[in-house]
Amino acid sequence: MPPPDSLPPEPDLSLNGLAQPALHERAAALTRQEFGNRVFVRGVVEVSNYCRENCRYCGMRRDNRTLRRFRARSETLAELLLEHRPACVTDVNLQAGEDPVAVREVVLPLITTLRRETNLGISVCLGLLTPALYGELRAAGATIYIMKFECADAAKYAALEAPGTLTRRLEHIRLLAAQGWVVTSGFIVGLPAEQPADLAANLALAQTLPLRGCSVSPFIPGEDTPLCGAPTAPVDGTLNCMAALRLTQPRWVIPAVSALNLTGSDAYRRGLRAGANLVTINLTPPGLREDYLIYKRARFVMTEERVLAVLAAEGLTPSPVGLASLCGNAREPVRPSAALTA
Repeated sequence: MPPPDSLPPEPDLSLNGLAQPALHERAAALTRQEFGNRVFVRGVVEVSNYCRENCRYCGMRRDNRTLRRFRARSETLAELLLEHRPACVTDVNLQAGEDPVAVREVVLPLITTLRRETNLGISVCLGLLTPALYGELRAAGATIYIMKFECADAAKYAALEAPGTLTRRLEHIRLLAAQGWVVTSGFIVGLPAEQPADLAANLALAQTLPLRGCSVSPFIPGEDTPLCGAPTAPVDGTLNCMAALRLTQPRWVIPAVSALNLTGSDAYRRGLRAGANLVTINLTPPGLREDYLIYKRARFVMTEERVLAVLAAEGLTPSPVGLASLCGNAREPVRPSAALTA
């Protein structure tokens, strides 16, 4: 990470209209300079919607009694990923509510199978766990941990009832990096009562953490949450933050998050023009996917067809190199699925 005094000045995050394209074009040019026209393609499987936390912005919060809870079966997900994953997927992210039971019963066995049978890069997004459990996940074969800090203001973090405290969250990000994980994080743009200084603080905090990537997610008022009546985040601020991240961290992984689709008809493609270099295909089985309720039940699901169409429309191609290789944390390749090489 470059020292703070070597970073370019932060751009105006409120830019819109005619002034905005120049910022995004600078970020896109830097992305192409570093990565060419290749974009990482990751699959995500949502393994459990049980959650012990009560975040005011998330539909899976523990106080939501309307949600049908599930834990997927490890064997079902293994068959899906071994036999039916898209050929363009180089990495898979195993994601859940904060559910240590699912970590032990579903995630650890699944990682063990994937490490034995594939050369997929394996990411996990499982919330705050114990150092010992982080160690077990890493020993099983996962290499990337996604832990979002959501917002840089400790008081606002507490008001959102986000997991633990902001201080504890940041301690765990640093702990994971010290354990040898590649760590990526993220924050939300457009939270209620947000001020321009909050966005600048989010960007500044990200620069201080031992990260290899960061997401920028627009706030979407979630169904069955205390914030359901709040306005949706303006897409311009989200895209400007993505561009600012790229300009300060040319080698970071910056995803085009699926929530962009809920902010405007072309917002997802605009994300790829503002510095994003990662797209994600949702591989969660139908029947479970509908109850993984972060925002709305009427989800905009990024299928293989949609992702590849967007990349083609933007003149981009799937990267043959996975995220784990980019981050210098790839495991020894093992045999790929026969279904993918036949």
